[in-house]
Amino acid sequence: MFAVMKKELKSYFLSPIGYIFIGAFLFMFSIFFYSEVFNYGYTNFEYIFYSGSTVLTFIVPLITMRTFSEERKNGTEQLIMTSPISITGVVMAKFIAAMLVIVITEICTLMYFAILSHYGMPDISTTISTLIGFLLLSMSYISFGMFASTLTENQIIAAVISIVFFIYNWFMAGTSYSLINMFSKFPYGQIDIADTITFVTFIAMLLIISIIILQRRKSVR
Repeated sequence: MFAVMKKELKSYFLSPIGYIFIGAFLFMFSIFFYSEVFNYGYTNFEYIFYSGSTVLTFIVPLITMRTFSEERKNGTEQLIMTSPISITGVVMAKFIAAMLVIVITEICTLMYFAILSHYGMPDISTTISTLIGFLLLSMSYISFGMFASTLTENQIIAAVISIVFFIYNWFMAGTSYSLINMFSKFPYGQIDIADTITFVTFIAMLLIISIIILQRRKSVR
């Protein structure tokens, strides 16, 4: 499992994908930062993350569209199917590798927290809850993106499926089961247990479905 995770991480950072993801997010984050701090005078770190969450809609598919689609298209999926590592191990390794890209991105955003600290003192507890909520939202998006990648060998189609679902979530933001609606409570310092459980359940469900799809594909070979 560790070998697969290491291979995935290398693929992100030995190719432009990881750098494009982090660069695109920080670029948009900088725009939101400038707008909310310098135009509106906010010194609340969490406000920027709520705006920044919109960026995930279009850049998470960058790192998830290739997770299984590329393997299937290149014919390397057969190696996964016949490797001594279980399908569950492979899925979890790819998920953790993608999640680590998000964690690195979050760590990079702490420079904005340092800048805000120069103008005022952002609330630490609210900042922590925002980072936790953002990570849960990102993990949910990653799990769906990986699921979409198991459905097709075309990376573009996998990306489009993910983007459509993420946009749908924004349109349904006023409903209780929307991922965006659940995340919106975290920037207010509210770590809602029910929403956290829903996030974790959503992530686990999609990872399990992805494993089942791959297992069935393996059984028919």
